[in-house]
Amino acid sequence: MTSIRPLHLAAELVGSGRADPGPVARTVALARLGEAAALDFLTHDDSFGGPGLDALAVLARVAPETRSVGLVPTVTTTHTEPFHVQAAVATLDWVSRGRAGWRIAVSPAGAEARLVGRRPAPPTAELWQEAGEVAEVSRKLWDSWEDDAEIRDVATGRFVDRRKLHHVNFQGATFSVKGPSIVPRPPQGNPVTVVDATRPAARETAAHHADVALIRASSAEEAAALRAELHRGARAHGRDPGQLRVLLSLSVDFDAYEGGPGALAELIADWGGGGAVDGFHLVPAVPERDLERFAGETVPRLRERGLFRSGYAGATLRDHLGLVRPVSQYARAGADV
Repeated sequence: MTSIRPLHLAAELVGSGRADPGPVARTVALARLGEAAALDFLTHDDSFGGPGLDALAVLARVAPETRSVGLVPTVTTTHTEPFHVQAAVATLDWVSRGRAGWRIAVSPAGAEARLVGRRPAPPTAELWQEAGEVAEVSRKLWDSWEDDAEIRDVATGRFVDRRKLHHVNFQGATFSVKGPSIVPRPPQGNPVTVVDATRPAARETAAHHADVALIRASSAEEAAALRAELHRGARAHGRDPGQLRVLLSLSVDFDAYEGGPGALAELIADWGGGGAVDGFHLVPAVPERDLERFAGETVPRLRERGLFRSGYAGATLRDHLGLVRPVSQYARAGADV
């Protein structure tokens, strides 16, 4: 008898139909709704200079109001300092006790570049190459503290074992970082990296660096082909394709789709059960309406078929996704400061 592959489900908190995500209390309520449905993670979209509060800061506020669901803010890498970005994502992992991820984004618009005035916006392909370097140096900085680097010995006044802190000495095309980080190694080792691989320019970065890749497709065959392409790319970069989850992003407006939550359950069962993708990322038009119906009507149908769990088995986002906790590359190599 063939075992059913675990299905992964996630959802967007902002929704496709509104530019302003609204008050944090609304986000907390939606996050609790997603957690009650045992979704793997929730994304919070953002754009550089867009309306509303910073997504990473919002989810840092949501973290203590939830216990299990993964929290994945969109973080642009174009006009932000990589050292500060990684420290903020690591802090979210600590605040959430191992439930953090980050969805890498770039800011190609000239208006966004003018907000900072540091440089004109480079071509999108260059921005995604830079984003890949930010992902790489972030992993190095998260690893720059070994897991047992903290001593916290009050009697001797020693907080950290300096032998277990490491300079990363990273040189990229547009930035350099010496390190080490100012934040101890996150609970997950490396928070989960998510890349929207819908656009071809982002696909190479996703294959090289993502733990979760988001795609869009109009058929199961197209989705399966994109998943296979990403797996080939991961293998070409020396990665284990089994450690890359590919989720199909679905825009959902239950007021305008025929069949409603039941039809969505059928689509998810057909595509997910057939192995076209590893799971689905719901992008609701109106989260208060569509996420509630997804959690209350679609998810139970999937559970009835044995396709989705009834609760959380693990504590971290990596647990939910079935991803291993990486060993520090510096501890593994026995590097010196």
